[in-house]
Amino acid sequence: MEMRQLGRLWPVSALALGGGGLGQIWGETSREEAIATLRLAVDSGITLIDLAPLYGRGEAEAVAGEAFDGRWPEGIRVTTKCMIGRRHLPGVMERLEKSLQRSLMTLKREQADIFFLHSNICPDDYEYEDPAFEDYGVVRWQIFVNEVIPAFERLKAKGLIGAWGITGTGLPRSIMDALRGAPKPDVVQAVTNVLDSPGGMRRYQEPPEPRNIIRTARNNDVGVMGIRAVQAGALTAAIDRPLAADDPEVRDYEKAAPFRALAHELGEDPAIVAHRYALGMSGVDTLVLGVKNRAELCAILEAEERGPLEDEVRGRIDALRLNFQVPRMPIDGDGTL
Repeated sequence: MEMRQLGRLWPVSALALGGGGLGQIWGETSREEAIATLRLAVDSGITLIDLAPLYGRGEAEAVAGEAFDGRWPEGIRVTTKCMIGRRHLPGVMERLEKSLQRSLMTLKREQADIFFLHSNICPDDYEYEDPAFEDYGVVRWQIFVNEVIPAFERLKAKGLIGAWGITGTGLPRSIMDALRGAPKPDVVQAVTNVLDSPGGMRRYQEPPEPRNIIRTARNNDVGVMGIRAVQAGALTAAIDRPLAADDPEVRDYEKAAPFRALAHELGEDPAIVAHRYALGMSGVDTLVLGVKNRAELCAILEAEERGPLEDEVRGRIDALRLNFQVPRMPIDGDGTL
């Protein structure tokens, strides 16, 4: 498998295995199948496993802990995450360390290679449509700078984490400010799909701007882990779990009808086309998979072997303009982000 440099850190495989499928948030699977999927991923050359305690209420991390029972293969990197909100204030350091220690115990590891803040970051005066979201999922800028970053740095000093990052699905201008900051994250997780859509992860009204986030990360030597290549099923042939008619993923699935028609014309599975498109997006160091079984994993492994989409096919997809959004203005004065 192709290896790519993850920002200022180390080389990782072009594909990373995500914990969403292992934790059964993308549909049902068994503990045994999830363990077999993780072991196959490692045997196939995947070197980065992206986990979090919120994936199946600890199930994904339990799968990883059981799969290797403390004898992790050499060179395998592991991430975990923590969400912080208003209800955790004061006490950011305690919240982060408690979550991390619990994850490490479940994983049977002494250190997480990357620890992510999984909350939205926003300006101090920003107002969300759903104020209740702030209780568990929002970190305002001053808290991020004065409490979260120092807490991450202390965890590094303790040897509990090797690096830290942010999930880039919060307010775009705040994410990009964080990527330009000092100290700045080592890695950002950024939406990487045909639609430029974070789906149900979007809690704000402004355009999501994932490609600007990726560009800003690249310009500031921050590694990029691409997420949501198939936008939670919206870019597959059919969503394989029950969802309400007004669910953001269902709306994106309907919007993506021209993409599925093009994939059908090409004689391809839409999910494979979506992954190959994402693998070729500029600035993305590794693409996180949401597979839940070995069959799904093998299909994407074969797609990675084929490489990114041909320019002509990518051009036809881009011509559909499924990712069109009104950009935020202005960008940086020199025209870069």
